[in-house]
Amino acid sequence: MQKFFRRYLPDPHALREHRLLRFLGSSVLADPLWHINRRSVATGVAIGMFCGLIPGPLQMFGSALACVLLRGNLPLALVATFYTNPLTIVPLYLLAFGIGRFITGSDAAFLMPPERGESAWVDWGQALFDWFAHLGQPLLVGLPVLALSLALISWLLITALWRWHIWHKWRARRRCRS
Repeated sequence: MQKFFRRYLPDPHALREHRLLRFLGSSVLADPLWHINRRSVATGVAIGMFCGLIPGPLQMFGSALACVLLRGNLPLALVATFYTNPLTIVPLYLLAFGIGRFITGSDAAFLMPPERGESAWVDWGQALFDWFAHLGQPLLVGLPVLALSLALISWLLITALWRWHIWHKWRARRRCRS
């Protein structure tokens, strides 16, 4: 498993020497944030799945901060946030809204987000704020529940796959020896 991840992840030592990334210092380029082991990979992906539902450009910042605090694999956390994109965000928010409606017992209806159209940015921003306010409590309850569920499922899945892979390699080694 480590070889698979090392093949696609950038080298942290090369990034540390890059002139545009030197300002980050040792915080984001620290070795524990780039380790590839069962715990760091599972934690990094779980952080990315959780932070993927954070609105807008705060996903990456939230993932990086959580990785520094929880010692998850930083590049995998950043990549894992990409499961939310223009094609998946509305269905995910619809699912979160449904979960929130179920938990809170609300009977609010889901409305589609406002289109940008010809209106000014301020008007569109106000329409977006009003849309969030209408969705209210069901969405505010459903988003964290969905984010925690996705994070837990991904952590359990990666941990189980990693253990299965190790077990499979040990079994193959035993067969070769006998």
